[in-house]
Amino acid sequence: MKLLEWVNIKPVQSLKGKDLLTLFDYTTEEVHQLLDLATNLKFLTKEGKCPPLLAGKTLGMIFEKHSTRTRISFEVGMQQLGGYGMFMHSRDLQLGRGESIPDTAKVFSGYLDGIMIRANSHEMVKELAEHASIPVINGLTDLFHPCQALADLLTLQEVIGELKGKKLAYIGDGNNVAHSLAIAAAHMGMEIVIASPKGYEPVEWISEKISQLAISSGGSYQVTDSPQQAVVNADCIYTDVWTSMGQEQEATERLAAFSDFQVNDALVSLAKEEYVFLHCLPAHREEEVTASVIDGPNSYVFQQAENRLHAQKAVLASLL
Repeated sequence: MKLLEWVNIKPVQSLKGKDLLTLFDYTTEEVHQLLDLATNLKFLTKEGKCPPLLAGKTLGMIFEKHSTRTRISFEVGMQQLGGYGMFMHSRDLQLGRGESIPDTAKVFSGYLDGIMIRANSHEMVKELAEHASIPVINGLTDLFHPCQALADLLTLQEVIGELKGKKLAYIGDGNNVAHSLAIAAAHMGMEIVIASPKGYEPVEWISEKISQLAISSGGSYQVTDSPQQAVVNADCIYTDVWTSMGQEQEATERLAAFSDFQVNDALVSLAKEEYVFLHCLPAHREEEVTASVIDGPNSYVFQQAENRLHAQKAVLASLL
């Protein structure tokens, strides 16, 4: 793809004013356009020429859950695009004291140009978007993590190139990260295999939609309880923590359930020699992944983390 001068940078026009709650809501063409825009914005940022596409714009950022990458990447992204990101923890808002979601959405719509929210409940974020007249961006919910998935695709494109027909193996909990990663990969026409212990598979209705999307894009989607089956000839191996925020009381049970799902040297030996390892971070070394893998030559987790910044700038520039 030819890199553009910043004066010719064009946000994805069809997304102007829209929400980003899940990548199911975007067309495959729109996902490709966001990735192209992210690639150009990353190049221009490295050259010190990031365009001020959001000058005078303010993004309100609501956090119900702690964050490192989400908060920093959205704040820095807004700053690099000439705008301003405002951090708000839910406990500091009237929202945390019982103000209704519709009232909060309408008040924020009068002050801000967009809302990014990292929340516990996807249903709550949907309700916020229904009542807001400004774009709402899902920074993470219990069901989806679309901004992470865009960064994942951007990283894979940088390392692998064309993704159609490539095999992606996700090993671990069928959680929000797994859902959004698989949706994103389905848009690309990839061969997707998710390996989860019984009882921890992706949500069934989400899996059904992913399968339909993958088939329509020329790819495939499968869920298995065999990590070995999943990683055979894989181009990419991806994992996440076994116990996410809010699941601490399940930690002992989860450690037992996932004990055979560690990404280690024996497992990755079944993948292609030049396989790419990804992890959304934070990681627990010697739990879901060994240090030899995550710190090894096939790991691109820090490039992946940086790409949250650039993928999100593409989203912000297009929606706001």
